[in-house]
Amino acid sequence: MSTSRKRRQQKLVRNMMIIFITVILVLLGIVGYLYFNTSDDPMDLTAAYEMPGSRGAEIAEAATAVPFAKNLCVSESNVDLLNVTFQYPQEHGLLFNLETCEAKFSCNIYDRIYPASITKIMTAILYIRYANPEDRVTITSDDVNMEADSQLAGLEVGDTVTMQQLFSALLVYSANDAAMAIARQIGGDVDRFVLLMNEEAAKLGMTGTHFANPHGLHDDEHYTTPYDVYLMLNEAAKHTEITDIMKNSIYKLEVTGQDGKIRTYNLDATDKYLSGEHDIPENVTIMAGKTGTTDEAGSCLALAVQNQYGVPYIAIVMNAPNKTVLYEDMDTLLTETNA
Repeated sequence: MSTSRKRRQQKLVRNMMIIFITVILVLLGIVGYLYFNTSDDPMDLTAAYEMPGSRGAEIAEAATAVPFAKNLCVSESNVDLLNVTFQYPQEHGLLFNLETCEAKFSCNIYDRIYPASITKIMTAILYIRYANPEDRVTITSDDVNMEADSQLAGLEVGDTVTMQQLFSALLVYSANDAAMAIARQIGGDVDRFVLLMNEEAAKLGMTGTHFANPHGLHDDEHYTTPYDVYLMLNEAAKHTEITDIMKNSIYKLEVTGQDGKIRTYNLDATDKYLSGEHDIPENVTIMAGKTGTTDEAGSCLALAVQNQYGVPYIAIVMNAPNKTVLYEDMDTLLTETNA
């Protein structure tokens, strides 16, 4: 092969290589353009640092959100306290310092138990959320047809009362007929009100609770835990509309009958500390509370109190075999608030 022919072939090969490389570069350029221009916005290399857009806002909010339990007492199921022992093994309870969020004492506080009329704390919370105190309510048969020996305020079918009157009878006298009338007025019917109760319980973090009625009469599917009772009472104690009534030793209920005549009932507090039947331990002030009693729940009492220095506590005793034991064991807890 001549030298000139050889040079022409080498030049042809170089030209073909140049064309091939040029085509490859053009194709890579097209692919790159398509890849980086699939979104409407130009690529922003600061995006990873500035967290723009809704997702970034969600991340930023989550990073700065106040933890759910920041201002709540968190406890193990059992915390021992010198000088505190319940008299009977079936009893449950706790003593929490609300100022320091310290669990001074706890006894099986995550066990499932029946709340009895302590349930009415939740009914009161929903009253605050949804009720108009001045609304007048006409009592129906569903409000008063309760089981034998049920705690009733004396309401009769056709009576008219205000929501505020029902609210007072609910918290002072623990009236089941008042609870039913409040539930029907707020929910439209009792079943829808119970749905609201369970929704509110979930919002408060009451993971061990399920409500089946607004009053607490026994139902196997109506249960709670002592810790959940703390969460519920802790919320209720934030509302002066509730605490102002819970501290009353008696309530005078005036009812307008179907005939237009007014009947009056003097309703005594079910809390023996408030009624004067049992002495409050020295240097303890009751701020709010609720009793509860059924055969299945035993005798129960949940209290928000202050010690002699104004430090707030919540004290709970549940499943006591009778009221004598209930108040003796509550005395023991309340005395510890000043220890």
